[in-house]
Amino acid sequence: MDWALVLKAMAGLGGLGLLLGLVLLIASKKLAVRIDPREELARAALPGVNCGACGFPGCDGYAAAVVTGKAALNACPVGGPAVARRLGEIMGQDVDETEPLVAKLICRGGIEQATQRFHYEGTYNCRQAALLLGGPKACVYGCIGMGHCVTVCPVDAIRLGPDRLPVIDEKKCVGCAACVRECPKQVIRLLRRSKLVYLACANHDKGRQIKSVCKVGCIACGLCVRNCPTNALELVNNLPVMDEEKCIDCGICVHKCPTRSFVDRAKGRPKAVINKNCTGCTLCATKACKFKAIEGEPKQPHKVISAKCIGCGECVKVCPVDAIDMVGALGHAARTT
Repeated sequence: MDWALVLKAMAGLGGLGLLLGLVLLIASKKLAVRIDPREELARAALPGVNCGACGFPGCDGYAAAVVTGKAALNACPVGGPAVARRLGEIMGQDVDETEPLVAKLICRGGIEQATQRFHYEGTYNCRQAALLLGGPKACVYGCIGMGHCVTVCPVDAIRLGPDRLPVIDEKKCVGCAACVRECPKQVIRLLRRSKLVYLACANHDKGRQIKSVCKVGCIACGLCVRNCPTNALELVNNLPVMDEEKCIDCGICVHKCPTRSFVDRAKGRPKAVINKNCTGCTLCATKACKFKAIEGEPKQPHKVISAKCIGCGECVKVCPVDAIDMVGALGHAARTT
């Protein structure tokens, strides 16, 4: 073996490797992409769920977009106001705080309430079941009930209840909208956490058709629209559409609905109580109360029938002498404006 030749080859290869290493070192210095230090701070401030609810590919993408001014500082629903404030501090900007959102199911047609069109045998997945004639449920607008939302929730906030409807744990839900995007029937919505009343039906058919497929579906009777004290409801395509800016969550629509298609998230509501200031003007009974919960003769003190009072607070608004108080109900404050 010619050791001299071997040594020359090793020296040549070693020198070439050293030269290429120096070229790469120089190139890495010259061509290095300088990262704004604020991007690292922004990324550290984010929750790391990588849900994409902000509209960017994960928390890294959102942090980069925040620093370059391509994303709003309050676009992370998971982090909420706390993260928005921290991003504002990093960027030296004021932030408009937004109320946290929570996912809610807009359907109440479980296995006892909604009928089936056919027996489904196949992959137990909502999206795949929906490809077969819209799914086995007779109400083609309603929740299929196979729990696809359960599998896509990144924080395990959803489970399938005994009625085959998703049950959402509001304490765990971060409002990322993963379930909203994945639901093939679009029966999951994001609502403000403070929102108490909403319609839980997505069926646009007429009353008789709905009754044949679901016991709790909205029949478009219009009672909620006619009785809404703030005109926050409008019947559109056989469903009441709510203007959330006008809605005061009084709960009147919940109690007027004959099929109980509305949901009231309030754990309890206060009751009206008439005090000694009452002059018997009858305005509360004749102009405000829609449930005949107030009785009394003209010019005589009136009284509230507690069992009929729903705690909407409408009587408080019309009383000219402050003779009505709203009391009780687990600290729930009546909204009277």
